[in-house]
Amino acid sequence: MSDETGTPEQAPEAAPAADGKAENTLILELKDGKVTIELLPDLAPQHVARIKELARAGFYDGTPFHRVIEGFMAQGGDPTGTGTGGAREKGYADLPAEFSPPGKAKFVRGTCGMARTQNPNSANSQFFIMFAPASSLDGQYTIWGRVVAGMEAVDRIKRGSGMNGIVQQPDLLVSARVAADLPAA
Repeated sequence: MSDETGTPEQAPEAAPAADGKAENTLILELKDGKVTIELLPDLAPQHVARIKELARAGFYDGTPFHRVIEGFMAQGGDPTGTGTGGAREKGYADLPAEFSPPGKAKFVRGTCGMARTQNPNSANSQFFIMFAPASSLDGQYTIWGRVVAGMEAVDRIKRGSGMNGIVQQPDLLVSARVAADLPAA
């Protein structure tokens, strides 16, 4: 999608997290810098709770962006890097779908969604960040957040090859932290 100027549509920009919003702000440290994600518990309360729980447990630290497709998205959250792993091996059950109607939320540049199998209720720990809009995902995948700062670091994640975008020697997510847990700057 594009706006009237032909510029690709992007997720709305938001100010950095204020103290009251720190609990719903996720900070990813990537090789090329920090990424600030506004969590959206109003859209996906169970998925946001899972992301925060896993981030607080250090689950995402050092995990690869194993599937990265130019012009589409970067996927991570699988410690095995195979696309078949997740937190279920650590005792976390799959989550029921929390799909948003397209009139409420869309997959645009910077949107964060949960990966799943063909079963809509199979999201667990794997997630993806959109490089560009993909209306085919609207209403089909859970939206849990949006990048509000640092998208340039996401843009530098190493791309994969082939139809599935599997990455050889992938970039790692250095750390994922809930902003409320970080020391004051």
